[in-house]
Amino acid sequence: MVKLIMTWSIRQGKETEYVEFLTHDFVRLVMGVGFHPLDAWYSVWGHGPQVIAGGMAKDLKTMEQALDSQQWRTLRERLEQYVIDLKIKVVEASRGFQL
Repeated sequence: MVKLIMTWSIRQGKETEYVEFLTHDFVRLVMGVGFHPLDAWYSVWGHGPQVIAGGMAKDLKTMEQALDSQQWRTLRERLEQYVIDLKIKVVEASRGFQL
C-alpha cells in the first residue's frame, strides 16, 4: 500500500468556500480519482500547514495513474482555489501518523 500525503493552508477570506468544497465535493472527488481517504488533521495553532490529509492506493502503479489523470488535475485546480502552499508526496504506507 502507498499513501498520498497532502498539506496546505486555507486562503485567507476563503474559509467558508473551502468548508463547502470540503464537505460537498472533496471526498467524493478524491474517491473518484482512485484514492481511499484515510485521515485529515487540522492544526489550530503553531507554525506549518493548517491541514494534513492522507489517502491510500493499493500500489504505486495505481497511485501514479491517479496522479496522472485529468480527474486529479481538476481536483487539484479546484482545491488550489481555496488553499495555499499545497504540497503533495507519496510514501510507502506504515502504521501510525506519517508526514
